[in-house]
Amino acid sequence: MQKNIGEYGFAFLMGFFLYTMMEIMGRGYTHWTMGIAAGVTMSVLYHMEDRLSASRLTRALLGGLFVTAAEFTVGVFDNIIMGWQVWDYSGLRFQLFGQVSLLFSLLWCVLCYFAVGFCDRIWLLFHEVSAGAQTPEESAQQSPQRRQ
Repeated sequence: MQKNIGEYGFAFLMGFFLYTMMEIMGRGYTHWTMGIAAGVTMSVLYHMEDRLSASRLTRALLGGLFVTAAEFTVGVFDNIIMGWQVWDYSGLRFQLFGQVSLLFSLLWCVLCYFAVGFCDRIWLLFHEVSAGAQTPEESAQQSPQRRQ
């Protein structure tokens, strides 16, 4: 089933606002580029729930890899090119240029596990047509092929 732009827009806004609120609660501030990266990530996770016939754990691990790649890309732009000093992981072990670290990559995988479940709920919000509507994960378990 094809998704419309409104669904992706909703996923983007949920990712943007939920992540920025979590970061403000956790460290007291955030940066607008992190909100955009979070919104794009939620949209990608939402797209994966429809197109990728995989378990929630697999989608969460792939999402964590995507977040790590996005964090590196945004980090190079924000911190190295622009000099905004939004974050610096150089004090952590197993980091790359201070932009990504193994510790945070694992954290992104955990957050993506919950985000994938949230994406299933977004799907229900837009596609619930009867009281017996199922999440994409439930319908995938019943048939070997996901929605086309």
